[in-house]
Amino acid sequence: MSRGRFGYSFDNYDPERMARASGRDLRVSPKHSIELLREIRGMKLNDAIRYLDDVIAKRRPVPMKRFNDSQGHKPGRGFGPGRYPVKVAKAIKKVVLNAKNNAEQKGLDPDRLRIVHAAAQRGPVLRGYMPRAYGRAGPFNEETTHVEIVVEERR
Repeated sequence: MSRGRFGYSFDNYDPERMARASGRDLRVSPKHSIELLREIRGMKLNDAIRYLDDVIAKRRPVPMKRFNDSQGHKPGRGFGPGRYPVKVAKAIKKVVLNAKNNAEQKGLDPDRLRIVHAAAQRGPVLRGYMPRAYGRAGPFNEETTHVEIVVEERR
C-alpha cells in the first residue's frame, strides 16, 4: 500500500527555530488525544514530558472540557470532570520525544523549547466485527488518530 505525503495543519513553520514531529494512524482515541493535547499546548517541552509521565502514573488527571458527558470528577481543589488516558499519553509522549530529538538534531536548545502547536485529527477507522449469537455479527471497529507536535525555541 503506497501512502502519499501528508501535510501539517500548522502554517507559519520556521525551520530555523522550530522542529516538528507527527504520529500517523496511532491506535488511540481521538477524543482523549484532543483533550490531552489541549493541555500540553503552550507548555515548555520538559514540563509537558513531566506532565505526560504524571498522567501515565495516574498522578495527574487530564481535564475533560469538551468530551465530558458522564465523566466523574477527580480529586483536587475544584477539579471537574477528568480521566487518566494512559494509552494516549504513552503514544503522545513518543511523538513529543521525537520532536525533541528532531530539535536537538537541528542544534536547538531543548531547555528553551516550547510546544506551539499540538493537534489531533481522526484517522481511518479499522473495521472489524464481533460474532454474536444465532449467526449474527456486530461492528467492532478501532479508531485511529493523527497527532502533530511543533516546538519552537524561545530566546
